[in-house]
Amino acid sequence: MTVRTPTAAAPAPPGRMGSSVPASELLSFLSALGRWRDQRKAELDELDEAALRAPDADSLSADIVLGMAVWKAVSDRYELILVTWDSGRVGATETERISTLIWGGLDTGSAGGSLAVSLPEACKLSDALASSLRAKLALEPGDADRAAKLRQLRAQVERIGDLVKLEPANVRNTALAEHHDLDRRLTDLVDRNKRGADIGGLIGPFEIDAAHTERDLIVGAATRKERAADVARARTLRGDLEAQGTAVRALADNAVAAVTPAPRLAVPDVTALGPVPNTPAELEKYLTRLDAVRRALGQAQTAYSAAVARRDELAALLDAYQVKSGRVAPNNEDLAELYRRGRAVMETEPVDTVRLAALVTAYQAYLESTGGTR
Repeated sequence: MTVRTPTAAAPAPPGRMGSSVPASELLSFLSALGRWRDQRKAELDELDEAALRAPDADSLSADIVLGMAVWKAVSDRYELILVTWDSGRVGATETERISTLIWGGLDTGSAGGSLAVSLPEACKLSDALASSLRAKLALEPGDADRAAKLRQLRAQVERIGDLVKLEPANVRNTALAEHHDLDRRLTDLVDRNKRGADIGGLIGPFEIDAAHTERDLIVGAATRKERAADVARARTLRGDLEAQGTAVRALADNAVAAVTPAPRLAVPDVTALGPVPNTPAELEKYLTRLDAVRRALGQAQTAYSAAVARRDELAALLDAYQVKSGRVAPNNEDLAELYRRGRAVMETEPVDTVRLAALVTAYQAYLESTGGTR
C-alpha cells in the first residue's frame, strides 16, 4: 500500500532550558513545528484508518492511542508557546519563558498511563511511534521516496546514538550493541539501494526495530529523570519532616510539662524509615510512608498546640473577667476568692485546665449574677 501522507520529521529545537533564544530562531522553529504538527495529525489519521482495517487491529490500538496522546500533548504545548510568542511581540522575559515551555516537562497522559517528557522528546517519540506503525501496517513509500526514507532512517540512527550516550553504565553496552547493529543494517540497506537492489521488504522490519529502540531509550531516559526527581523529592521531604519532628517533639514535651490533661499522641521519628531507596517499587512505598509521617506530625502539632492554647485562653478570660469585676463589684470577696484560686491553678505546673475551666465558668456565672458581663 502506498503512503498518501509523507512522513513528518520533528524540527530541531533551539536553545536550552532557561536560555533566551533569539526571536528569529524561535520563529523558524515555531513555523516548522506547526507544519510538523499538522502533517503528523494527518499521518496519524491515516495510520488509524489503516489500523482499523488491519487483521491485527487490537494489537495496534495501544500504539495508536499513545501516538494520539503524544501528539495532543505536543499540540497543546505548541498552542501555549504561540500565545506567549504573541506574533513576535516578545522580549527577553518572554523568550526565556518560551524556552522553558520547549524544554520543560509535559505530560503525555493516555489510557496506558503517562510519561513526563520535554517537547523535543515527545516529538521524537511521536516520530518513532509513527515510523513503527507504518512498518507494521506495511505503508511503504514509493520508489521516488525511498532515498528520502533512507535519509530519515539515518537521522533516526544518529538520534539513537545520541540517546545511547545518556544510558547508565550498567546498561550502556547492551544499548551500544543495538545501535551498532542498526547502523550496520542501515549501511547495508543504503549500499543495496545504490546497487539497484529491491529493499522494499527490508525497510519495514528495520523501521520497526529502530522505532522500538528509539522509543525504549526515550522512555527509559524520561523514567530515570522522573525517578531521580522522586528521589530528590523524598530526600527533601525527609529532611523537612526530620526538622518538623524535632520541633513537634519539643512542643509535646513542653505541653506535657505545661498542662494536664495533655494529649498522648505518638510523635513519629522519620529517621526510623531508614535512608531513601533508589528502586522504583521501594521508593513508591517510602513516599507513602513519608506522607503518613507528615499527616501524623500535623495531627500531633495541632493537638499539643491546642492544649497549650486552651490554657492561655482560659487565663486571658479569667483576667478579662477580673478587670470587669473591678468596675461593677470592686469589693466582692467571692469573686476575689475565685480569682485567687484561678491564679493559683495557673501558677502551678502542669496547669490543670479542667479545674481552671471550672473556676473561669464559676467566675463568669457569678459575675453575670451581678450584671457584670452584660
